Amino acid sequence: MPRFSIIVPSHGVTGRLSQALDSVLTQSFGDFELIPVCDAPGSPAADVVAGYAERDSRVAPVHSPPSGGLAGARNSGIRAATGAYLLFLDCDDVLAPGSLAALDARLAETGDVDVLYAEHERVPWWEGEPTNPAAPLLAKAPAGAFCLDQVPTLTGVQLPAWSAAYRRAFLAEQHLAFPDGHFTDVGFGGLVALRAEKAAVLHQVLVRHLVRRQGSRLGLPGEHHLELLAQTDLVLTRATEQGLSAERFGPLFEQLFAAVLKTAAHPRRLPARRRAFFRLASRLYRRHRPAGHRTPGGSLGVQHRLLATGAYTAFRALRGVNQSAARAAARLPRPRMVRTRLRYARALRRPLDANLAVYCAYWGRGYACSPAAIHAKTRELAPHLRSVFLVEADQAHTMPKDVEYAVIGSAEYWDVLGRAKYLINNANFADAVVKREGSVHLSTQHGTPLKKMGVDQATYPVVAAATGSFAKLLARVDRWDYNLTSNRHSTQMWERAFPAVHETLEYGYPRNDVYYTATADDVARVRRELGVPEGKTALLYAPTHRDHHTGFESGLDLEAMCEEIGEDFVILLRAHYFYDRGAARNTGRIIDVTAHRSSEDVCLAADALITDYSSIMFDYANLDRPIVVYADDWEVYRELRGVYFDLMDQPPGPVARTPGELARVFADGSWAGAESAAARAAFRERFCQFDDGRAAERVVRRVLLGEPPESIPPVVPIAERVPAPAASTLVRS
Repeated sequence: MPRFSIIVPSHGVTGRLSQALDSVLTQSFGDFELIPVCDAPGSPAADVVAGYAERDSRVAPVHSPPSGGLAGARNSGIRAATGAYLLFLDCDDVLAPGSLAALDARLAETGDVDVLYAEHERVPWWEGEPTNPAAPLLAKAPAGAFCLDQVPTLTGVQLPAWSAAYRRAFLAEQHLAFPDGHFTDVGFGGLVALRAEKAAVLHQVLVRHLVRRQGSRLGLPGEHHLELLAQTDLVLTRATEQGLSAERFGPLFEQLFAAVLKTAAHPRRLPARRRAFFRLASRLYRRHRPAGHRTPGGSLGVQHRLLATGAYTAFRALRGVNQSAARAAARLPRPRMVRTRLRYARALRRPLDANLAVYCAYWGRGYACSPAAIHAKTRELAPHLRSVFLVEADQAHTMPKDVEYAVIGSAEYWDVLGRAKYLINNANFADAVVKREGSVHLSTQHGTPLKKMGVDQATYPVVAAATGSFAKLLARVDRWDYNLTSNRHSTQMWERAFPAVHETLEYGYPRNDVYYTATADDVARVRRELGVPEGKTALLYAPTHRDHHTGFESGLDLEAMCEEIGEDFVILLRAHYFYDRGAARNTGRIIDVTAHRSSEDVCLAADALITDYSSIMFDYANLDRPIVVYADDWEVYRELRGVYFDLMDQPPGPVARTPGELARVFADGSWAGAESAAARAAFRERFCQFDDGRAAERVVRRVLLGEPPESIPPVVPIAERVPAPAASTLVRS
């Protein structure tokens, strides 16, 4: 039997799950079992946990349906546990170094207590000093094991479940489990303290709680706050049935109702049912108020008396904070020009147009990427919607003739932004854009992240300086209702990079649909348009942008490379879109396709891809054509830009570090050999999970037509997908 069982529920937060698991597995004390609780096999968390279980026999995952919530997940972990003591860890928190050794040593001193309370830290997500809210609650505890009658203020309801270790046999004997619903820590903590005969305290931080930017789920608005009353009623009813002494019942009552009063006075938590919450709380207060109870002094005492009498109007006058002025200020548009500001303000006062959808790609560079793919599918599946694309004035001439558009900054631009119900972008709308109640914002992203993104860039000075204000970035992210991903890696990294309250849609990237829907005729047409000579093998060279460079530097002498690899090859040069000068610069066997509007067309035309660290490799992998990585400055790029994984350990094909190595890869045929195919197959399995040709359809049905998740077409397994054919005959993986 292991000394400890550490139970880690993982529903809804997987971006930092690895960090939580690593914090346990790297403990100096090794006599434990680690029980991650996942939704189901194949869920994002289950994929992460499976790798750990393969590498370490102490990892024993179990499954619990999302409908069971946090309580169900923890109870599933309790049922599976075999350790002498149980610990709970949220999947975005970490176990402090040395915690298990300290717990074991403390238990050796105190004997087998029923519950061992410990301190914890709340670590701000961005900046600020950590706090230790448990320290003052535990400060008056006796030095050794004690009965909780000795510390009446230690009721358990103010401490989270992961701030203690629990004797498993005690929980079983007392039939203690986490109560269903929200605020389960309040119910569990209170019940444990009521039934525990012996407790002890460890004056050391056990868990570092990483405070999420979007806050706890319990802080979000909704009727789930009514469940706080149910947990309060449960604990106080059990205390009464147990005949809890007045010395202990009084502090328990006051601590529970302190939480109730805080919620009752919080306008954001209960936007619709504050009066109903107050009335229910008032009845509960009168039912459980102990005889002779003395109300606290000051403002808190006034709140107690108002709650006891059910005087909601007076309570609201005292504690309610009128948020209407703040909300109105937050909604004020902030375009620079006064006339524009007034026009936008008028648009915002008009009703939302439920049949208006606005699209934008690459900050207005034209009709491109996933917004264009969704736009096209919307016209097919939802023709009743009016769709308007936003474009910069100097790119308006590139718009297809049958696509309605508005020039960025124009009067029409602000009108449609003010009234549209649906706003779809692969980057972000301007800071001045207001998120209206009832509007739906969809972020499609425009690639799979290898390099650090969002707030993860903050520790890399060069890119952080280029990013600008992270506060403004996050204000833009806060407008999102949905965020698209094309693989589980992206799901996890976007969660870290863009911490906010939005729903992740694992539907694939709509721009990649064409890689499965294009025909041989489409490929031939694009090659003719780009000027690829008949019978030649086209190599797409697509290097990424480097933040530490001031302009485009290819890193390769392409003319010299053409000479070395032979006459059968031509090179399609596609620089990062930051360096699009609007005109091709063709020389000899090098065809400049930087200015071509569609990166998807360029990929269809190419028989193979050469890239360094560009996210184009993840999209191109859908075509199951050879990919060669030219990594002449990987170490510099990794240090200055930051990356999420080591591409050199998991490349999609051969890796060349010098021009000579790159030329040899093509000269000896290894670019299209068996090893290249094997590496590509593993890469596709990991990064092409949700791209199957139907991503745009899934988005339109779910976001624009409001169809329920269960009716959305499922993702086609990768083995059953048929990519668009290549012009050259190549060995496929």
